[in-house]
Amino acid sequence: MTKFLLSLHVLAAIVAIGPVTVAASMFPAVTRRVLAPSATVGDRARLALLHRICRVYSLIGVAVPVFGLATASSLGVLGDAWLITSIGLTAVAALLLGLVILPGQERTLAGTPTPPARLGMVTGVFNLLWATVTVLMIIRPGSTTGS
Repeated sequence: MTKFLLSLHVLAAIVAIGPVTVAASMFPAVTRRVLAPSATVGDRARLALLHRICRVYSLIGVAVPVFGLATASSLGVLGDAWLITSIGLTAVAALLLGLVILPGQERTLAGTPTPPARLGMVTGVFNLLWATVTVLMIIRPGSTTGS
């Protein structure tokens, strides 16, 4: 059962978190194009699509910590420092996405844009948090597997 849960956890992370990190990273650059005088209807449509990807896949992304906690429970590592740190970093990433990135994108689509540099910076921090969590999941300090 543990291998099955771990497989679901990893697949959910790849399928859900990957698109959010890419689409959120692209959003500020497309925003700059939309704000330029030479903006096209296609640029505005791309912006809406990127936001939709972020919004939909962030909801699907809830499966990642759910399967992660189930896996950790079956492995008996819920109290390990690396896991607690990963949970905390995941919570911070989720808060950034839900309270800053998605609302900033929505304001931009509504016509009162969040400065693209600010949105890009917050998105960079969001991506860095996910990269750190990924590294912690791979390294697992104190792991008995030797990997």
